[in-house]
Amino acid sequence: MDDCSAHGPIPLSLDEAVSRVAQGYGAVTGTEEVPLRQALGRVLAEEVVAPVNVPPADVSAMDGWAFAAGRDVEGETFRRLGVVGRVPAGSAFAGVVAVGEAVRIFTGAPVPAGADTVAMQEDCRTDGDAVLVPTSLKRGANVRLAGEDMTAGAVVLHPGQRLRAQEVGLAAAVGRSGLTVRKRLTVVLFSTGDELREPGTPKPDHAIYDANRYTLAAQLDALGVEVRDLGILPDRPDATRAALAEAAGTADLIVTSGGVSVGEEDHVKAAVNALGSIDLWTLAIKPGKPLALGRVGDTPFLGLPGNPVSAMVTFLLVGRPLVLRLSGASGIATPRSLVVADFTFTKKPGRREFLRARLERGPDGRPVAVKFPSNSSGVLTSMVEADGLVDMPAEATAVRPGDLVDFLPFTGLFA
Repeated sequence: MDDCSAHGPIPLSLDEAVSRVAQGYGAVTGTEEVPLRQALGRVLAEEVVAPVNVPPADVSAMDGWAFAAGRDVEGETFRRLGVVGRVPAGSAFAGVVAVGEAVRIFTGAPVPAGADTVAMQEDCRTDGDAVLVPTSLKRGANVRLAGEDMTAGAVVLHPGQRLRAQEVGLAAAVGRSGLTVRKRLTVVLFSTGDELREPGTPKPDHAIYDANRYTLAAQLDALGVEVRDLGILPDRPDATRAALAEAAGTADLIVTSGGVSVGEEDHVKAAVNALGSIDLWTLAIKPGKPLALGRVGDTPFLGLPGNPVSAMVTFLLVGRPLVLRLSGASGIATPRSLVVADFTFTKKPGRREFLRARLERGPDGRPVAVKFPSNSSGVLTSMVEADGLVDMPAEATAVRPGDLVDFLPFTGLFA
């Protein structure tokens, strides 16, 4: 449990929370082999070694003419070469290209013996059985050397990499038809609160539809995990405790929404402490101060706030790294970039704030961040209209138009 002051637990910084996730959690699932077409989004569990050079030989990077670079006559713009053959991709030229000769060649075709340079077809002119190539070309122009991309024996993919389209393509390029990956994480998800109703069902005026479970399930789906949705739990200690105990027996991770604050009807924290432990309770961020990270028995547990924006933001900042670590991923850093602020905002120092903003194109072509008008953690429309979050450090007190700010794009966080 974190150190406490006379007024409750001391809020932990976000950096310290993410550090605890990185150091305290690791892969909890086994491995399996999947076909390459099913590998996207999975976490690699083996080293992939290139068995051959890629490309396997010197090849042409262009459609054009392959020839041996020689000494050009000063003042001449073109050199006249006799065409002695043709080599399309997938075949090879049987002879040797001598100085003063050229071979018609196509992209990806092996460069013939004796040739060392390729002139692009649009820079050349044909003249009967000869071709005029520019004298300005340097030796080796437009030639991709053998092993330029990958050399035989090199490790080209590493365990812990989360496979994107480019990693899948690279595995195919070295001849792999399947890969050994981590099995998908199983996450049990439920919301708490007597005020919640399932979307599509009748709702009294004092109740609200449960949006958190659906946004969190979608965020988890984007990370490639298997989600078991246990629905809405009533605000009763016995029901909360029983649900957590049952979930711990089948889940790799338990995620809840609501019930982790300090109200009399917030029973999740007490239930987790009774069944396991809470290692982190509050974060020094806004939105999203109440957050519980711990274990139910041996099963990791993440308790998120009940307000919809707070739940989404804390999941992006802490839940996403936790899911990636438990899935075996080595990279859990939050993607970010610098953009120009197009708004004014002030705050007190001591608490890190994440402002919802959309990106627009500024007068100089650079992206500028335009802040959403409301800072309320209950305004879910702000997450729809925003492109990401502006990260205001704890020690910062103001942002002015023209300032450079850290921007966390949703396109990188929701994946």
